[in-house]
Amino acid sequence: MQDFEGRVAVITGAASGIGWGMAQAFADAGMKLVMADIEVQTLEAAGAELRAAGHEVITVQTDVADPTSVQRLADAAHEAFGKVHVLCNNAGVGGATGKPGQWGVWNSPPESWQWVLGVNLMGVVHGLQSFVDRMIAHGEPGHVVNTSSVLGVWGGGNGIYGVSKHAVTALSEGLYHGLKGQQAAIGASVLMPGLVATRINTAARNRPEHLKPDGQDLPPEVMAMMAAAEKRYLENGMPPRQVGEIVLNAIREERFYVFTHPGSEKPVEERMRAIIDGQPPTPGPQMRRLAQPDGQQR
Repeated sequence: MQDFEGRVAVITGAASGIGWGMAQAFADAGMKLVMADIEVQTLEAAGAELRAAGHEVITVQTDVADPTSVQRLADAAHEAFGKVHVLCNNAGVGGATGKPGQWGVWNSPPESWQWVLGVNLMGVVHGLQSFVDRMIAHGEPGHVVNTSSVLGVWGGGNGIYGVSKHAVTALSEGLYHGLKGQQAAIGASVLMPGLVATRINTAARNRPEHLKPDGQDLPPEVMAMMAAAEKRYLENGMPPRQVGEIVLNAIREERFYVFTHPGSEKPVEERMRAIIDGQPPTPGPQMRRLAQPDGQQR
């Protein structure tokens, strides 16, 4: 896909972080936007900012974990613009999902599994189910971008979040081959961002009440830890707008695996070597940081 002027892009998780960076980059490339997010006030403010700059934008509050909500998003997009050319299944949640001292996958609460997989994995599935057939049917060039993570290709665990992102990577590979098998004019990419200036560590602010373990918020000490992590991300992470430009170029170049940070491929090599050699899984960089003597990430 080379021509973006006048084309239509749908972006979930578009109100902030990587989704907002994509929205800015796509709008400046001349695209019409359908911005979706669960945080309605932030979403409306983001949409208003782009409309004030002269861009054609609609906003639709969407819970990607709910297939009915995503179908409403698809219907709104087609009612507003007739066709969708680029779909970015980007919405995601992360941060602490267990209790202090109980971070193992075996004792993560079932509500945490349902919340993280419901958004990070099933949100992508729902997007594909609601949009791809109609994208194929209109016959014009298009592209699907699914947001995974470097933790979706690195080894070393990383809890429920890592499980969800490995699943998104595998799902995207299946999408790519399925589109090729149908000779569709639709390309596919999986985005694997590293450290980006987002608020994903405090995503629990949007966690539904019925998916909070024992109906409780995270303990204060965990909330403080996540707030500190968010501060590091915002201070040291790549600007989301830069990620948006990387995604735009990846669509132009029809790149499937899209890393944001040079060198992110090295832990993938380490993981594959361990698999080939029949060795235990190698810890990814995040797990190595957690293993530092003071137990703090750097």
